[in-house]
Amino acid sequence: MRLRRWLMVAPLAGAVGLGLTANSLFSANEAKKLDDPKAAVSLPVSQVVLFNSGVGYFARSGEVEGEARVDLSFPETDINDLLKSMTLQDFNGGSITSVSYDSHEPVTRTLSSFAINLNGQPTLTDILSQARGEKVEVVMQPGATSQPGNLQGTIVGLENQKVPVGTAQLDVHVLNIATTDGLRSIKMMDVQRVRFTNPVLENELKRALDTLALSHDTQKKSVQLNFSGDGKRKVKVGYVIEAPIWKTSYRLVLDKDGKPYLQGWAIVENPTDEDWGTVKMALVSGRPISFKMDLYNPLYINRPTVEPELFASLRPQAYEGGFRENAAQAKAAPPSKPAMAAAPTASFGPAKGEARNGALRKADKQAEKEYADEVGKDMAQRMDLGSVSSAATASKLGDFFQYVIDHPVNLGRQKSALLPIVGKDIEGTRVSIYNPGVQAKHPLLGLRFKNTTGVHLSQGPVTVFEGSTYAGDARILDVTPNDERLIAYAVDLGTEVIPQNPNGSSRITSVKSTKGIVHISRRNREEKVYKITNKSDVDRTLLIEHPNRTNQQFKLVDSAKPVEELANVYRFETKVEAGKSAEYKVIEERDQGEQVILSNAPDDTIRFVMNLSESSPALKAKLADALKVKHVWDGVRRELQQITVDIQRITADQDRIRKNLRETPKEAEVYQDYLKKLSAQEKEMDSLTAKQKALMTQEFETRKAFDNYLVNLND
Repeated sequence: MRLRRWLMVAPLAGAVGLGLTANSLFSANEAKKLDDPKAAVSLPVSQVVLFNSGVGYFARSGEVEGEARVDLSFPETDINDLLKSMTLQDFNGGSITSVSYDSHEPVTRTLSSFAINLNGQPTLTDILSQARGEKVEVVMQPGATSQPGNLQGTIVGLENQKVPVGTAQLDVHVLNIATTDGLRSIKMMDVQRVRFTNPVLENELKRALDTLALSHDTQKKSVQLNFSGDGKRKVKVGYVIEAPIWKTSYRLVLDKDGKPYLQGWAIVENPTDEDWGTVKMALVSGRPISFKMDLYNPLYINRPTVEPELFASLRPQAYEGGFRENAAQAKAAPPSKPAMAAAPTASFGPAKGEARNGALRKADKQAEKEYADEVGKDMAQRMDLGSVSSAATASKLGDFFQYVIDHPVNLGRQKSALLPIVGKDIEGTRVSIYNPGVQAKHPLLGLRFKNTTGVHLSQGPVTVFEGSTYAGDARILDVTPNDERLIAYAVDLGTEVIPQNPNGSSRITSVKSTKGIVHISRRNREEKVYKITNKSDVDRTLLIEHPNRTNQQFKLVDSAKPVEELANVYRFETKVEAGKSAEYKVIEERDQGEQVILSNAPDDTIRFVMNLSESSPALKAKLADALKVKHVWDGVRRELQQITVDIQRITADQDRIRKNLRETPKEAEVYQDYLKKLSAQEKEMDSLTAKQKALMTQEFETRKAFDNYLVNLND
């Protein structure tokens, strides 16, 4: 029978071991390598690097000796990433001989490709029938009747024999083997164990059983790595596969004295089915470009059929084509500013022998006051988070920023962990931030801080504490070292802002004429007044976010310079004392132009331009002369229009007369009157037509004169 080199077999029921004898297709050394039980080496995860782009770098390392094989399993969805990114290293003179992995074919098709087909849950007799000619060692059951001792031989075949049992006959499976003493027949019911003495087939069976075990999870695929070398040495396997992004969460502690304290935590997850034990971990704050490509499924292309004729034409060839810093607004949900919790009313029992009668004794009131003072003091005291030290060392990594965890990480499968990565004081100033698009009446309490931690702060939520009391939530985007940013965490109920828009103004700044087109420039002025009332007992630094309309040609005038300019807003800063009111005015202007085409403009429009104080005397004089020329043209046009009206009137009257003539008898007296009137109108029509022709020529000449005058009207 044909012996196939690739393996895939199925598990067997019962305590029966199987193997195959050596075959001429394999050398003894090859068989020893395949049969070596120490060949499969375990490589645990030793290093994990997580990115913000949905991938992670995983490294496995360990020791191998001599010729070694490493078996790994991956979800089918990760095979493409594995084929795209896997790196292999065999140190101290070793080498990587091959990498093989399960195909995309169904397991039944794969099993059918082996020397012994284990599809369909074959019985022991089915397997031995397929192994005819192989040498086996047969261990008999104690007290076996067909063979008292163990046997070694070659399988000849199996048959069914009739065995009398009482008055009936039963079919019994009999194994026929050729031994040194001749042919023997063994009842299968007497067989305790069968072992193939061929190490190649024995090893193939073992690996096939492992592969079949993996096939129980249809989403898992096995990958075999083969290493070659001498002695013990270290090997390493690295790959990039899909992984959850690591996230950050911050705690910010504020108090009246001292710098704000920022604590940052990294949230990492182990979504794999393998525990991470003492792995080296790094978190990279960067978004490398990563994509998927189908390298796992076989790809085929259509090949042309080449004709053998001489001088055949070439196939057409097909070739592939070759080929402003914006600070982001910190937006937060506007939770209400937490008020100081009122001290709970202490419940004191009445003193012995004394009735309280609903009134507290003086001692009880004093106790309540002391209790409330103590609670208030605890809440106002600065929260100390220094007991949690940072567990990461931050550093630059090319264009990225990385946090290397300072100690090995142990994280069970399907578990998540919080790792402290930042814990430092930062520079910050309390501010109130007003934007009518966020909150129309009140600004938001916030902090303008500078990232003086020396590390890159990845985007994430920020929980703010005032002393030891929760003050609100905020959110930051990525902040590089020494960058400044705003966060807002609560509504400033002690400050009110009312924006007002006084009436704007518009004035003409210049009037110029070019080839009969008058260009008028207007300057529109808009003002916005922010009325501010500080009802709190502390001074406020207010940041007003005013729309940035430079894309609409607006520019700031007669206003203080903004402390920050963003693409969509200006930020103006003003201070308001406690219990006081103030105003802040922002003035903007925009120049707009309009055109007046004099050739089509009525006289009133030309006179309007002449009467503008911004028009120069020379322009006014030229426009006055232009009106005179235009008046000549207008006179000719009016006369021409009148003649046209007369012609239309006579034409309509003639139509009426001709209709009457058709209906009137020629003998009637009125018939002659119609003829005389029609004749007189024809003479008048000839005169009007001649005059119309002369006026049309005159109208053309006067219009041309006006246009020529306008072409030279420049000022």
